[in-house]
Amino acid sequence: MKKYQLKNIDCASCAAKIEDGLSKIPDVKFVSVNFANSTLQIDASDIEEVKQKIKEIEPEVEVVEPTDDPTPPAKRFAIKDELAENKNELIKIFIALLLLSVGFIFEDELHNTPYHIAEYLVFISAYLISGWGVLRGAARSIAKGKVFNELFLMSIATLGAIAIDEMAEAVAVMLFYVVGELFQDIAVNRSRKSVKALLEIRPDYANIKINGEVKRVSPMEVHPGQIIVVKPGEKIPLDGNIIEGKSFVDTSTLTGESVPRAVKESETVLAGMINKSGLLTIEVTKEFGESSISKILELVENASSKKAETEKFITTFARYYTPVVVFGALLLAVIPPLFFAGQTYTAWIYRALVVLVISCPCALVISIPLGYFGGIGGASRKGILVKGSNYLDALTKIKTVVFDKTGTLTKGEFKVAEIISANGFKEEEILKYAAYAEANSSHPIAKSILDAYKNKIQQNEITEVKEIPGHGIQAKIDGNEVLIGNDKLLHNENIKHDKCDVEGTVVHVAVNKKYAGYIVISDSLKDEAKETIAELNKLKINTVMLTGDNKSAADVYAKKLGIKEYYSELLPENKVQHIEKLLETTKDGKVAFVGDGINDAPVIARADVGIAMGALGSDAAVETADVVLMTDSPMQVVKSIEVAKRTRTIVWQNIAFAMGVKLFFILLGAFGIATMWEAVFGDMGVAIIAILNAMRVMK
Repeated sequence: MKKYQLKNIDCASCAAKIEDGLSKIPDVKFVSVNFANSTLQIDASDIEEVKQKIKEIEPEVEVVEPTDDPTPPAKRFAIKDELAENKNELIKIFIALLLLSVGFIFEDELHNTPYHIAEYLVFISAYLISGWGVLRGAARSIAKGKVFNELFLMSIATLGAIAIDEMAEAVAVMLFYVVGELFQDIAVNRSRKSVKALLEIRPDYANIKINGEVKRVSPMEVHPGQIIVVKPGEKIPLDGNIIEGKSFVDTSTLTGESVPRAVKESETVLAGMINKSGLLTIEVTKEFGESSISKILELVENASSKKAETEKFITTFARYYTPVVVFGALLLAVIPPLFFAGQTYTAWIYRALVVLVISCPCALVISIPLGYFGGIGGASRKGILVKGSNYLDALTKIKTVVFDKTGTLTKGEFKVAEIISANGFKEEEILKYAAYAEANSSHPIAKSILDAYKNKIQQNEITEVKEIPGHGIQAKIDGNEVLIGNDKLLHNENIKHDKCDVEGTVVHVAVNKKYAGYIVISDSLKDEAKETIAELNKLKINTVMLTGDNKSAADVYAKKLGIKEYYSELLPENKVQHIEKLLETTKDGKVAFVGDGINDAPVIARADVGIAMGALGSDAAVETADVVLMTDSPMQVVKSIEVAKRTRTIVWQNIAFAMGVKLFFILLGAFGIATMWEAVFGDMGVAIIAILNAMRVMK
C-alpha cells in the first residue's frame, strides 16, 4: 500500500472519477482518492499503469511520489497569499467583468442598429476569456466519453443561452460560475490547510550529541542508542528515555491534555511533546519512522481511505444524478411546447438551461468528505485518533459500551492492603513466597507484591516457575512447592481453605499443598470513571464491565461505578465470548469495547468498534484498535461519541441544505420564476456555504 499526492485535482467529481477508473484496473487491489487532502492511497504493483490511467481520466492531474521530508509547511495561510496564487484567474475575471460592463452599454445603445455586431464581439470575447477553461475541460471529457459532469452542465447551459440570444446572461452565468469556483477552491484549500495544520506536530530537527558536540540534524538521521539534547521551548523529536535533566512537557499535541506533565531521569518521553522548562538529555529508543508521532500522523492521514457509507452513497449518487438532470432538462425543453398551445421553445429551453445550472452536485460531493476529514482532524486535537470515517459513523450508532476493568476504569496502581495468614504461617513468609513466585512477572499485581516485599530476591532459590493461565503461578522456591493465584486454583489443586469469597482483589498462597493465607490487593477508580458511566447512561447507552477479578471484587467496583451488568473471573477467551453474545443480542446498534490495547487485543479486534485507552506509545493499541484514546481518561469515550455525532449532524445538515435549496430552485426554474442569475448564485452559494459549514466540525 502506497500513498501519493495528487497535484491539480480541483474538483470533487474528478476525484470520484479517478477512484472509479482505477478500481477497474485488474492489478489494483485497493484504491482510495481523497479530495479533501489531495491524496491517492493505492495497492498496485504497476504504478506506471495507474499514472497512465489517471492521465486518461484527468490530464491536468499529476501523481507526485511520496516524500520522506519531515519539514512541515507553514501553519498559517493568509487570504492575500491565496489570492496571489490565483493571480492569473483574477486578471481574467477582471477583464471579463470589464467587457461584460461594456457589453451592457452596447446592448442598450446598439442592439437595434446596424452596429449590433460590436455587442456580439464584446460579449463573445468576455465569454471566452472567462469560460475557455470550462469549455476546454468539457470538450476533453466528451472526447473521452465522460460526458456528464459539472463542466458539461455549465457549457451546455451557457451555449444554449447564447443560441437563444441571451448573450448577457450567458456571459454573466459563466463569469459568476468561474468566480464561484475560485472562492470554492480557496475555501477548500483553507479547509485542507486547517486540517493539516492540526496534524503538523512533526518535529523539524534534532540536536544530536556526538563526541561532546551538539549538531542540528533531521530527526530521520538519528538512530536508536544515540543521544539528543532538547532545550526549553523545543519539540522532542524522537521517542526516548531521559538520561539527564528534569522538566515539564506539554503533551497537548498528542493527548489533548492542557496541563503539562512533570518528567525526570529514567522516564520515557515521546516525539511531539514540547519541553517547557529544563534541559533534557535523551537516549533515543526508536527510529523516527517508528516513533509515536509518525504512527499518529500516518494513522490520521490515512483515515480518509476508510470511507463512511454516506460518502460512498454521495459519490454513487452524483454519478447517476447528473445524467438524470440532463435528460430531465431536455424533456423540460421539448415536451411543453409540443403538447401545450401557445408555448414557445425559446422560453422552455431557457427554463431547462436554468435547471441545468442549479443542478450541479458540487456542494454535496465536496462538503461531505470534507466534513468527515475535519471530524477526524478535530478529534485528533482532543487526543482521539479515529482510523476512518466509517468508524466515526459507527461511533454514532453505539448502543453498548463494554469496559475492561483494570487500567480502563481503575488506575491499575495496585498496592498490598492486607495480609491474612492461616495454618501457622507468618505474614512475612506469605509475602516472601508470593514475591519470589512473581519475581519475573511484569503484571501490575506482581509489581505491587514486589514493592511491598522490598527485600532483594535471591534468584538461585527459585528453581521452577510455571504459569497456569487464568489461575496463577506454580513455583519451586527453596525446595518448597508454592502455588499463588485465585480461588479456582485452590479448588483445582484440592487445597483446603476457609474463605472463598473475599472482598477485593485477592492472591491466595499455598505451600507444599497447605494453605498459607491470602494477600488483599487494592486498586482505585480513575477520577472520571463514575462520571463516564453516568454520561453514557444519559445517552441511553448500555454499559457492561468485564474483569478477570473474582466475583466479590467485581461486585465492589460495579456498585461504586453504577454498572448493573458485569462479568467476573474471565479469561481473555471468555471476554471474546461475551462480546460475541452482545453482538448477537444488540440488533439496532453497535457494540464498542474499551481496553488497554495490549492484553485486550483479541476483544478489541472482535468488537464493532475497538477502543484502546491510554495507548500513548503502545504499538499494539495503534495496530489493533479502530479508535485510539491517547489519555487514560475514560471520559474520552464520551467525547469521541460526541465528536462523531457532531460530525454526522454537520454532514446531514449539508445534505439536507444542498438538496433542499437545489430542489427549490429547480422548481422555480421549471415554472419560469428563477432566472440564470438566481440559479448560478444558488448553485455556487450553496457549495460555498456547505464547505464553510463542513469546516465548523474542526472546532
